[in-house]
Amino acid sequence: MYESLDVIRTSAAMARHAGRRQALAAVNVANADTPGFRAQALPSFTQTFEAQGLRATRPGHLGSAGPDGARAFDQPGESSPNGNTVSLESEMFASAEATREQGRAIAIWRHAITVLRTSLGR
Repeated sequence: MYESLDVIRTSAAMARHAGRRQALAAVNVANADTPGFRAQALPSFTQTFEAQGLRATRPGHLGSAGPDGARAFDQPGESSPNGNTVSLESEMFASAEATREQGRAIAIWRHAITVLRTSLGR
């Protein structure tokens, strides 16, 4: 029953997306010294959401999230002499951004659960 609520599905999709971004940043850092490795990135959740062809029903309303169809792309950046494009500084920022996205998704989920509990009189 609760899984069919749009806000719960959207927050779950946001959390999955943030997890994928965090994992991709970890792979990039792990391969920071691998010759020829190309750093990968994911588009933001908003870009992924809009690319799925979903539309807002009113300003500020995103509706429901479908499956996360985001695809990793080569992150632009300058190559080192061995052809590696990983920048540890940009990966630190990407990791921090993914952490913020995860926190935002959890905050939305908690608020939705609080509203449900309140509406049930608990």
